[in-house]
Amino acid sequence: MSDARGAGIQRIRHQALLVIGLVSIAGFVAGDTTVAQGRGPIVLEDFRSNDGTGFPRDWKAQRNESQGRQAYTIKTEGALAYLAAKGADQRVYKRIAWDPKATPFITWRWRVKSAPAGGDLVAAVFVSLDTDLMVIPVANKYVWSATKPTGTITEGGLFDASEFVIRSGLQPIGEWVEERTNAYEDFKRVHKHEPAAQAWGISLFAGPGVEMDFGPISVSPS
Repeated sequence: MSDARGAGIQRIRHQALLVIGLVSIAGFVAGDTTVAQGRGPIVLEDFRSNDGTGFPRDWKAQRNESQGRQAYTIKTEGALAYLAAKGADQRVYKRIAWDPKATPFITWRWRVKSAPAGGDLVAAVFVSLDTDLMVIPVANKYVWSATKPTGTITEGGLFDASEFVIRSGLQPIGEWVEERTNAYEDFKRVHKHEPAAQAWGISLFAGPGVEMDFGPISVSPS
């Protein structure tokens, strides 16, 4: 095979991968944005409002809306409302803007109810503080990992979010745990620049075969 022909094939493959990637995340670019008011603490989501089917209001599925609605449903325990995920194979997301510099800390609660043996990704919370030149969200991916040590950071690629392992192992099972991190400083550490003046939004994902609950999500100045 000639060098010219080989280079041409490589370009075609690269273009095909680019198209596939853009199609898979096209849903993230569209949609209305809710603007969070105030300087904090600000509740980004408390899962107290659904669209009449049990799916959280103002949220969308990454790929298949019907499957997303089946996998993610709002439930309650006493006064607590939360999003229960089971059989999920995609993210769900909410377009919501806030000032990441004025309210850099993000806090959420989550609970793993069951997870398959041998897996790694338990769940992830994506915090998107900017977009790239193609208006695709640029996110910090905060991971509950079954195997990777807490504190592990993996920089993202063209279509991958930068990953921060915030919790490791499968314990505790069935108990709510709270996470809190400075998303603004995390973003600057990995991306080497300031985020946008207004954040893009948040996304949630339960790992393969994992039964997971997500509680309220908020941001605050400190």
